[in-house]
Amino acid sequence: MAGYAGRDAVIVSAVRTPIGKGKANGALHDVLPVDLLAHSLKELVNRTGIDPVQVDDVISGAVTQVGDQAVNIARNAVLGAGFPESVPGTTVDRQCGSSQQAISFAAQGVISGAYDIVIAAGVESMSRVPMGSSVLPGSDPFGAMARRYPEGLVPQGISAELIAAKWGFSRQQLDEFSAGSHEKAAAATKEGRFDNELIAINGLTTDEIIRPGTTIESLAGLKPAFYNPAYEARFPQINWEITPGNSSPLSDGSAAVLITTSEVAARLGLRPLARIHSMTVVGSDPLYMLTGVIPATEKVLQRAGLTLADIDLFEVNEAFAPVVLAWAHDVGADLAKTVGHAKTAEVARRRRSHRRRLGSRDHRGGRGRIPIRRRRVHEELTTTAKPICGL
Repeated sequence: MAGYAGRDAVIVSAVRTPIGKGKANGALHDVLPVDLLAHSLKELVNRTGIDPVQVDDVISGAVTQVGDQAVNIARNAVLGAGFPESVPGTTVDRQCGSSQQAISFAAQGVISGAYDIVIAAGVESMSRVPMGSSVLPGSDPFGAMARRYPEGLVPQGISAELIAAKWGFSRQQLDEFSAGSHEKAAAATKEGRFDNELIAINGLTTDEIIRPGTTIESLAGLKPAFYNPAYEARFPQINWEITPGNSSPLSDGSAAVLITTSEVAARLGLRPLARIHSMTVVGSDPLYMLTGVIPATEKVLQRAGLTLADIDLFEVNEAFAPVVLAWAHDVGADLAKTVGHAKTAEVARRRRSHRRRLGSRDHRGGRGRIPIRRRRVHEELTTTAKPICGL
């Protein structure tokens, strides 16, 4: 990516809270989202040892910016973390890709010379601020857009059903992938792969949303989560295969990464973990909203001058199992090298044993964004494409 001569953008530290269940009985429900974010910001500074007065900006993603997440949660968390009042903060919303967009904005600022040190972060408390609560009764956020889609857009769950039907995925395929996803996450937790990034909060020391022991047989007993007679009449091709077991969980959590230049990192004695190499964002069909990861992946690889064979690990937003399966089918990626995300605070989730990593996210409304991160010791590629989701 073009920039000022000699300037790059590197990640030198990354932290996150464990991911709690986004329900009233979740471990993080009683923690205000602004305090979740402040916790990650404070720990990030403590780990790097930098003086927070040096931070030029804090950019945080948050999807539902109402209620407990209103009034610029990034700035409020900056002050709650004890940073100097001179440190600014801003909150961005690109729906499910908001925190990755925060990383892109932060990297662009560093490469352009607008920042020397910046924090990119993400937070969401779905237990306290449910999805959709920003649309107030009687409000109309769509306006003239609705005339472009006279039959109306659909919820994400229906989009997932449409994807499963269009790509011809069976319930067995969806449940197999989902069971495998929990198995990978449980194994990574047991092996301590997340330990270096996790910061305990409110008694929670590990991710609450992973379900060890999940099997295809146990998932087979779950009923469709989004069945609706009106949508059945409109979309007779739907087989109603999306269940709570092959959908992503509701989540609470926060994460933060410190981004600077290689030169500044060396001056501060900090070892870069990854270099942000390329970024992109695309739009996609808002009816199928979750498929933006496909053109986003293709675009970022072309921009970076890389191919699928150059990537050691793919990380794809796993809002629903058919999203990842459709992406892998169309781009030709190896599912054995693919892992998924939960919904919130994804900015700090990383795997340090891979040289090149590509991560993708889809967003509500039919969008996709992709940054490519290249590690100093490894290379990290991150793709993001989303139509309507959270961080």
